[in-house]
Amino acid sequence: MNEKFYNIEVLNQDGTTQNLKEYEGKLLLIVNTATGCGFTPHYEELEAMYKDYKDKGFEILDFPCNQFANQAKGTDQEINQFCSLKYNTTFKRFKKIEVNGPNKCELFKYLEDNQPYAGKGMKLGFLSKLSKAKDNEIRWNFTKFIVDREGNVIKRIEPTTNMKDVRKIVDDLIK
Repeated sequence: MNEKFYNIEVLNQDGTTQNLKEYEGKLLLIVNTATGCGFTPHYEELEAMYKDYKDKGFEILDFPCNQFANQAKGTDQEINQFCSLKYNTTFKRFKKIEVNGPNKCELFKYLEDNQPYAGKGMKLGFLSKLSKAKDNEIRWNFTKFIVDREGNVIKRIEPTTNMKDVRKIVDDLIK
């Protein structure tokens, strides 16, 4: 088990601290999201995957982020209400975070360090330029990371990746 990963603490929507140890032994898809992004319809596919695989030890951890073109406006409660009503999401949503810069959330620093940006998957190169991301930083909302059941970050998936391909990756790993 990767104790370093499982010892990371994140903030729940109500501001309480949660240790990732709760997810030990589960396959995780961790994603930074926004409700006003062109990729927001990913929520529909994410929820479908969650419903199909949650009983097989799969969890989606959703971290809203307002760092890209101000696309996650509103409070944590407003974001949660939007996702619940528009996309019927039932997976865990955490407090809004920053994924880049000096206030970067510890979890995303860890994810980036363990699955660096490979310069692939961002077919829409202008998003990378628009985000002004450096090195391994997140390029845009709906960047996804897969963490295996041992706590190892095994895949980084850029937001322009087709959700059918994301599902195939998860499907292959869930077995």
